Amino acid sequence: MLTLRSSPASPFGRKVKIAAYLLGLMDRIEVVNADTTDPNDSLRRQNPLGKIPTLVLEDGTTLYDSRVILEYFDHLAGGGRILPNGAERFTVLARQALADGIMDAALLQVYEGRYRPAEKHEEKWLALQAGKVERGLAALEAAPPALGERINVGHIAVACALGYLDLRFAGRWRADHPKLVAWLDTFAARVPAFEKTKATP
Repeated sequence: MLTLRSSPASPFGRKVKIAAYLLGLMDRIEVVNADTTDPNDSLRRQNPLGKIPTLVLEDGTTLYDSRVILEYFDHLAGGGRILPNGAERFTVLARQALADGIMDAALLQVYEGRYRPAEKHEEKWLALQAGKVERGLAALEAAPPALGERINVGHIAVACALGYLDLRFAGRWRADHPKLVAWLDTFAARVPAFEKTKATP
C-alpha cells in the first residue's frame, strides 16, 4: 500500500489525488493527513523539507514533490497516460509549471496572512505574489488549454490552481476570466475526481 501524506486544502495534494483517481490507482493509496507545522509529525522524517504532498512507497522510500509523484503514478499506469511523449510533453510540462507557479504565489499570500500579524504584512511582497497570479491567469484566459481526448498533468494543475483560488480567495478570479470559468466547468464535468477532492473553507 502506498501512503500519501497531504492535507485536504493542499492544491498540490489535490493534483496528486486527481491523477490517482484518473489512473485507477486510488485503491492502492492510503491518504494520511499531515501537519506541516507540527515538529512531531512523522512527515519531517519522511521528507526533510516537511512539505506535502509526500508519497511513501511500500519499501519506505519517499517521493516528493507533486511533479515527481505524478511522474511515478504515470509510470505505474504504464506511461504516457497523463504525461504525453514527444514534443507535446514539453507544452504540458510548461503549462503545469505555470499553474504550479500560480499556486505557489497564492500560497505565499495565504501564509503572509496566516503567520504574520496584520500590522507586519509586507504590501510590496503581497503585490509581487498577486501580480504572478494575475499574469498567470491572463495567460491562461488568452489561451485556455484544449481538453482533448486525454486529460494530462497540465489540465490537472490548472484546475487545481483555479480551485485553490476559489477556496482561499472567494473565487474573485472568476469575474475577469469567463473563458477559464467555462473551461473549469467542462473539466469538472469530465473529471468527477475534481469535485471528489474538493476541500471546504
